[in-house]
Amino acid sequence: MSARPALRGAALLAAALVVTSCGSGSDSGSDSGSGSEAGGAASGSSDAFPVTVGTAFGDVTVEEEPTRVVALGWSDAETALALGVEPVGASDWLAVGGDGLGDWVEQGYTEEPEMIETLEPSFEQIAALEPDLILDTRSSGTQERYDLLSQIAPTIGQPEGVGPYQTTWQQQLELVGQALGKTDEAADLQDQVEQAFADAAEAHPEFDGTEVAVGAYTSEGFGAYVSGDARVAFMEQLGFRNKQAIEDQATENFFIPVSEEQLNLLDAELTVVFPIFVESSEFTGNPLWQALPSVQDGRAVVLDDTTTLNAFSSASAPGLLYALDTVVPEFAGALS
Repeated sequence: MSARPALRGAALLAAALVVTSCGSGSDSGSDSGSGSEAGGAASGSSDAFPVTVGTAFGDVTVEEEPTRVVALGWSDAETALALGVEPVGASDWLAVGGDGLGDWVEQGYTEEPEMIETLEPSFEQIAALEPDLILDTRSSGTQERYDLLSQIAPTIGQPEGVGPYQTTWQQQLELVGQALGKTDEAADLQDQVEQAFADAAEAHPEFDGTEVAVGAYTSEGFGAYVSGDARVAFMEQLGFRNKQAIEDQATENFFIPVSEEQLNLLDAELTVVFPIFVESSEFTGNPLWQALPSVQDGRAVVLDDTTTLNAFSSASAPGLLYALDTVVPEFAGALS
């Protein structure tokens, strides 16, 4: 696993989606001359091209079926894999290590991609891979980043009107599916995930309307997520509602710092908190944490299994399916 930069305040926590690292940036995996082509392309998918994809940076036309895809955005690589396409370059936003894929990803690589840093990618490294498509649907999404990438190959950024890192899993599936000529496969996968959420919500009517506070603990202390974050969206799709007192403190970011004096913000009918780059014991032993009514009543869930936490945070279709299987029973148990 690559070295992670120190988290520097709430602004960086939000900008890097709190659970990011600088990516692997390693030299492991295939070199620029040995990347596999877009393996698994469905027969006849080339008939879909050319395709035009609408993004925040304007319409992007992909003239021919891409065979050398670089997947830079958060979960872009596993989304492409889920649609049957193997990127030749990818970024490891969750600092999983190796090929950047969590244990929840069923469709792996036949040939490992070259790993590219997340926050500060090497544009020379990307260009050396000779991509014919770059996926960057969930990232900082700056004009400068887009301009540099689009000089290398057609680049699919976030949708219009969507802020940095706030592309939803549905939007990501749609964008990647269009760009790869896999719209049918993307629609089928979306239906599968939507049905899994619906089934979980139906099986647990106690979730409907229940107030939730979703927080994290880092070396800098506690924080809470607001609407616009993928973890809050996960809870909302199950029927939960984010605590209004947290929403009231939202700014342009979707993660707010919570001082120990404000720790009651994390008290809710259900409290979900997880550690980031620290051990959970660093906060679970805190008397202020232990004094929260939700903690005392057993209505607090600490997500400290790395695979479960990463899947919950992935905001990808494969990650969500895994997370539903693992975290829903914990939520139900806390509310029983």
